[in-house]
Amino acid sequence: MRQEAPVQERPFTVPPFAQECLEAAAEAWGASFRHPFVRALAEGTLDAERFRFYQMQDARYLEAFADACSLIATRCVRPDDKLWFIDAARLALVVERELHAGYGKKLGYTLEDVARIELTPNNRAYQDHMIATAVRGTLVEAVAAITPCPWLYVELGQHLARELGTIPDTHPYADWLRMYSNPEFNTYMDNLLERLERFAREADDAARARAKEAFRTSVRYEWMFWQQAWEQQRWPV
Repeated sequence: MRQEAPVQERPFTVPPFAQECLEAAAEAWGASFRHPFVRALAEGTLDAERFRFYQMQDARYLEAFADACSLIATRCVRPDDKLWFIDAARLALVVERELHAGYGKKLGYTLEDVARIELTPNNRAYQDHMIATAVRGTLVEAVAAITPCPWLYVELGQHLARELGTIPDTHPYADWLRMYSNPEFNTYMDNLLERLERFAREADDAARARAKEAFRTSVRYEWMFWQQAWEQQRWPV
């Protein structure tokens, strides 16, 4: 039986093609809401070492996300689209780096430590998927591959904030929960999904089908990202 994410009223517009992508990835999408890493994070019971592992890998992932956005910007014809994806790359590197730096002070790691870590197999595979799609796929495929990351985090953050009611200052992951439940991200999502919809309209049926598969693949990698942190994944050989 297919299990989906908790039903909720989204505070941003989900155009038709984005809805099709979400439906194609529904089972994997809902799995992130139930992952033990996410549940423990929300409850404040996630052990610090697992969160530290996650944060350091996530910082490196965001570098690749920024690279993918930058590549997409070079492929856009409209100047406002170029600027938006350039700003998206900057947001990933600057704004989220502040969150990582803050937790680095609490958990005992520096940006230099982050630069030296070995990427997990799951992290490397997710990065390669985004970059390869940005380089070799159509524009709608490239945007579809990066969309699950911000969309899932915003939806998770807002869902968990509603579930918790209030986020006390004593919660060990209050900064994470507050960042991703911030309503300012709703405007970001409106802009991203509007572009995904427009690029989908400009593409043919085959490209739209590939874009939905790229979206679903990224949603699966999002679940795998929680999993690699939960088990503190290492290369087997």
